[in-house]
Amino acid sequence: MYRFLLTPRWWGINVFVLLAVPFCVFMGSWQLSRFEGRVQDHRTATEQAASDRHEAARPLDRMLPVDKSTSGRRVTASGRYGKQLLVPGRELDGKRGFYVLTLLRTGPGKALPVVRGWLPGTADAARAPAPPTGEVTVTGALQASETPGDNGVSAQGGLPAGQTAAISSASLVNLVPYKLYDAWVTLDRADSGMKAVPASAPDGTGLDLKAFQNLGYTGEWFVFAGFVVFMWFRLLRREVEFQRDAALGLLPEESERAPVTSG
Repeated sequence: MYRFLLTPRWWGINVFVLLAVPFCVFMGSWQLSRFEGRVQDHRTATEQAASDRHEAARPLDRMLPVDKSTSGRRVTASGRYGKQLLVPGRELDGKRGFYVLTLLRTGPGKALPVVRGWLPGTADAARAPAPPTGEVTVTGALQASETPGDNGVSAQGGLPAGQTAAISSASLVNLVPYKLYDAWVTLDRADSGMKAVPASAPDGTGLDLKAFQNLGYTGEWFVFAGFVVFMWFRLLRREVEFQRDAALGLLPEESERAPVTSG
């Protein structure tokens, strides 16, 4: 009764199933591993952020370039404050406000963007405290340059003079007359009555939309695998029933030909 499985048609069906099911299972497992990796990165970043608050600050140059292992680590740098900018549209504790960003001109001739604090309300240069004068040493959490459009960072253009949407060397290079570090620092303690901006987790380490997309894709691939197996059994059952009916002579008769009408 199952000799039909050796026909060319069923050879094609069987080969497709034998290839499709392992492929779907592999892709589902891969997406699940991506999700688990993001969960682990998130756990590691959280634990690192907790330990970073208590570790001794290290010289800035020793912690560059910024990556997952150095993002959020406490660093120290010395220099003189220069040009100051505002970063509008930033939330803190559920309130909307702006960052006060000041460029620290270091000894090597480069400038380090330093977020000195956050203020509520609309960005207003008159409300931003002036930076300290003379030689200063700053201590804070090291952060990677932001990418406009990611993690809530605005990609808005056409901002008023003295404002920037993203804290990145690519965004700041046309706004300040200094060579820039491809990094920035948020102070442990904000200046002049402002609130300190907490360090953010490195890109790809949070349980964001992309992480849950991986989990959703995992389910889709496993559903596809189950659907392929289900359809194979359904086709097999229909073929077996057809063969059984043929053996018992229970196949439906061919419909009678319709009479030909003359025009």
